[in-house]
Order: sequence, then C-alpha cells, then structure tokens
Amino acid sequence: MTNVAVIYYSSQGNVHKLAVAAAAAAEKAGAEVRLRRTAELTSETIVPGNDSWNRVWAEHLESVQDIPEAALEDLEWADAVLWGTPGRYGLPAASLKQFIDLTLPLHSRRGLVNKVMSSFTSTATLHGGQESTILALNNAFYHWGAIIVPPGVADPIQLAPTNGNPYGVSSVSRNAAANVDDDNLAAIEYQARRTVEITAALRRGLRTD
Repeated sequence: MTNVAVIYYSSQGNVHKLAVAAAAAAEKAGAEVRLRRTAELTSETIVPGNDSWNRVWAEHLESVQDIPEAALEDLEWADAVLWGTPGRYGLPAASLKQFIDLTLPLHSRRGLVNKVMSSFTSTATLHGGQESTILALNNAFYHWGAIIVPPGVADPIQLAPTNGNPYGVSSVSRNAAANVDDDNLAAIEYQARRTVEITAALRRGLRTD
C-alpha cells in the first residue's frame, strides 16, 4: 500500500478544505493516509485591527485541534506528500516553511530522496501569487532529491474556469473563509489520485531495479 501524508497550514479554512478533500481522494485511490497540520505560530491575533478575520482564524484553529500536528516521522513514513499552504506574498506560509526548515536531520541521511511531492494553495485574490507559492515550495523538494508530481493539464477538470494552474491546484477565497469552489475540490481530488498513481508506479519500478 502507498503511504500518503497530506501536510498543510490553513488560517481561514480554505487550504484545510482542500487538504481534507485531498486526503479523502488519496484514501479512495487505495493509499493509507495521514492528514497533518503544521503548528500555529501566532498566539493571539494574526491581523491587528481586523476583528472579523481574527475571529475566523481563532474559530478555525479551535475546530482542527483533533488533527495531529505534522512531525518528521510523518515524512519518513510517507511515500508521497501533498503539501498545502496559503500564499503569503507569493511564498508559503511561515508555519509550513518552519516545518520544512526542521527537515535537515531527515534530509541529511537522504530520507527524502525519491519521495513524491505535490502541492496546492489558496489566495484571497486571482493572480495573488499562487504559482510562485508552489514554485517556492518546489525549491525545497529539489534539494531533497524528491520527485515533483504536478497536476499539469492532464485532466478536463483543469480546464474549468476556476482551475488551470498546472503547478498545483489553487483556489481563490475572495477573502471569505472556507470558500472553495466545487471545481477546485474536484481538481484536488484529481491531483491526489494522480499523486497516488504515480507514486505506486515509481515504487514498483524502483523495486524492480
């Protein structure tokens, strides 16, 4: 069985919604799945003066307390990892980046070589740095010697008006919490399924070699 970890950070629930859909699709495709969130770094308010945003952030954080925090052991266990992060100025969120920064012990013993990586994101606005966020994540994967599996434009769902990012599924929240279009959910299901299929094929090939 293929082991898949879905590791993500979400502040308003949009990336969380994509992550849950990815985990369900990977499991349906026959993988054993771990859904993990990265540790919250903000202790009180995340946007000073924006009471509505801060309230939603606090409510979302409370709602995901039953989801375990990601650990290096999850990466070691996984054959493939689906990474989710909101875009922050075209970069991954600090919480996810910190977790990646902590992978040196695993990386130094080549523990991430040939693992499959695939990423997804959400931003408040169209053209809000979605592609650059995923490309920035990929930089770490290159260093690890991992294998990046993008969704590409290899399925009709990628041609839906709210999709189209070939680097990784992305959604536009329009500054609303947990506001993910159905087509985005269908696209992340496709991306997760593709990740499982490619990972299984690579594992068969590597074992043969």
